Amino acid sequence: MRGKFLSFEGGDGAGKSTQIGLLFEALQRSNITPVVTREPGGTPLSEDIRHWVLHETAAISAPTEALLIFAARAQHTEEVIEPALEAGQWVLCDRYTDASYAYQGGGRGVPFEVIQSLEAIATQGLKPDLTFFLDLSVEVGVRRTGGRSDVQDRFEAEEKEFKARVRSAYQQIAEKNPHRVETLDGDQPKEELCAQIKTLVRRRFGVAID
Repeated sequence: MRGKFLSFEGGDGAGKSTQIGLLFEALQRSNITPVVTREPGGTPLSEDIRHWVLHETAAISAPTEALLIFAARAQHTEEVIEPALEAGQWVLCDRYTDASYAYQGGGRGVPFEVIQSLEAIATQGLKPDLTFFLDLSVEVGVRRTGGRSDVQDRFEAEEKEFKARVRSAYQQIAEKNPHRVETLDGDQPKEELCAQIKTLVRRRFGVAID
């Protein structure tokens, strides 16, 4: 039986990594050990691209940024995600293609038609079975990422107007894909958010997780 592909989306500081970790632990207690991965990244080549996109100080044009991220995604999909799903494993992914529509499309202004073309090449039509969009106000996201001890990446350092466009794009994606995308309040306590995610997983896939 093919595995399940779950993606977690949202602006910077929304708590995606925390919720992925909590869901991973809950699934493990039910004898499901998912593959946990991230984008851009997930393979050696894709992690190298991640470094260039997020942390290099040299300017990167919007089209170049989109191309690099989709190159990383193509390798990630072929090398990690698809093999895991084919083997019956669950995959929990910190961002997937929705992020490109939000960041490169909404944020940078790359036309959605261009992103759709790149998506068709990089993913071969693969989409998550379920996506959790952790919606969070720009102000709260800035406060959370500003308090991190490590250096902010290229996207975290962007102006609030950029972040607002990203959030708006995510909201539009969720509105257009209600069968796949579940919008959750990212500003609530992590325990309550985790409980909602587990309830949705139980209902969608019929698994018994506590």
